[in-house]
Amino acid sequence: MAARSKARKRAFQILFEADQRGASVQEVLADQVRLARSDDRQPPVSDFTMQLVEGYATQVARIDELIHTYAVDWDLDRMPVADRNIVRLGAYELIWEDGTPDAVAIDEAVQLAKEFSTDESPNFVNGLLARFKDLKPRLRRDADV
Repeated sequence: MAARSKARKRAFQILFEADQRGASVQEVLADQVRLARSDDRQPPVSDFTMQLVEGYATQVARIDELIHTYAVDWDLDRMPVADRNIVRLGAYELIWEDGTPDAVAIDEAVQLAKEFSTDESPNFVNGLLARFKDLKPRLRRDADV
């Protein structure tokens, strides 16, 4: 598995854990960094993982607003936890990470859905992120206002 794919997987796991614990992603990230430093059995938290998690944290309210607006017939609270956090991470990377091509951000999110969620999840994740991709220039412009 490529280094960036591993970093995305770790970032997803941090978002998922924070969601499950009702904690902030920054708190869980700090816990994971401390754990990796104190226990050599734990893999280190990569710079890209930190970049994704910290970047997501700066846009969390806007990302949840976008999911709420564009996830047809899905309340954020009713959405499977894995799907919710895969879409959150994918939306952040797609809209705000200029160094990642759009197709890569979407494909990586779909791969996470295949690994961690239901059989229907990859199509859901792909469809929602494709919608964000189509709206990306407007979404970024609206976020900057």
